[in-house]
Amino acid sequence: MSMTTPIAGMATGSQFHKLATATKAAAATSAQPDIENDNRIMAATRPAQRQLPRASPLTDTFGRHHTYLRISLTERCNLRCEYCMPAEGVPLQPKSQLLTTEEVLRLARIFVEQGVRKIRLTGGEPTVRRDIVDIVAHLKALPQLENVGITTNGLVLTRLLLPLQRAGLDSLNISLDTLRKERFEQITRRKGWERVIAGIDLAIQLGYRPKVNCVLMRNFNEDEICDFVEFTRERPVDVRFIEYMPFSGNKWQTERLISFKETVQIIRQRWPEFQALANGPNDTSKAYAVPGFAGQLGFITSMTEHFCGTCNRLRLTADGNIKVCLFGNKEFSLRDAMRSEGSTEQQLVELIGAAVQRKKRQHAGMLNLSQMENRPMILIGG
Repeated sequence: MSMTTPIAGMATGSQFHKLATATKAAAATSAQPDIENDNRIMAATRPAQRQLPRASPLTDTFGRHHTYLRISLTERCNLRCEYCMPAEGVPLQPKSQLLTTEEVLRLARIFVEQGVRKIRLTGGEPTVRRDIVDIVAHLKALPQLENVGITTNGLVLTRLLLPLQRAGLDSLNISLDTLRKERFEQITRRKGWERVIAGIDLAIQLGYRPKVNCVLMRNFNEDEICDFVEFTRERPVDVRFIEYMPFSGNKWQTERLISFKETVQIIRQRWPEFQALANGPNDTSKAYAVPGFAGQLGFITSMTEHFCGTCNRLRLTADGNIKVCLFGNKEFSLRDAMRSEGSTEQQLVELIGAAVQRKKRQHAGMLNLSQMENRPMILIGG
């Protein structure tokens, strides 16, 4: 992707009148007995989803109401994780093509006015933004917004977390794919493992229950699965194992995917009492725990057991595109619409609604996704 060439399938601001009246929908296993039983437990304990007004621009043609927005604040990152960014890096867009702080806050307010209740700030690495604390404080001032979170690699948390907490930060996700220093440097191509662990422990001390995101890959870190479970024995953290997902430039291979079912089997060989917990109606993570441990585990099964039917998430990229599906390559430029002379907020709402109306029932499946062009994860936002 060049710095000036739009993403394939992207609609620019000049098209929003046409998009606002168009709709498009596309229609869309055997499990082992213990996993089937776990799924029944989770389904039985899942509360009924609230029925919200169909008139909302955030409700798609399948009745999914989107109350969760992820905003990427930057394309830059101070790590180079191999599953996220190609080894050669990615071409970064000029600053003029990225949303300004004022534009981020304006779009956030519009989304909240339409029904978004949770915003998570992502990147790149959001803490490389010098005004990250001010952005959190401004978002917390939006009266209808219930939760502001951040997804970070944790490198600078020991310096920033206290100011972020004072600004009102409600929750944080910390990416960590290994509990071994040498392997961390192999994965990220950078140093800093000790700082990440210190950041997790500081978050706990400040009263957070951080989520620790771990992407599992065969012949890479699957030998640490039980180490991560042990990590939850004394720490009140939520370790979430994420199935390896295909994005442009990360050289995804089916053979490297470690499925949810396989991971549960590995854990139950050591902890037979490892059990499923209740989940919320829009949770992407299947919750589990070892009885008596302070923390818990979760499984994000995007590849083997998708959760598209209850998805309530939208994404706003650093260059101002609304992305209605992590794996979709159709994008719509709110930046261009917002910067068009004479544009109104109602037109922005109409463009948002048109994009949401085009959201498909489910993603294309892992084999198809591996053949589709999409942004590298670094340019989407975690």
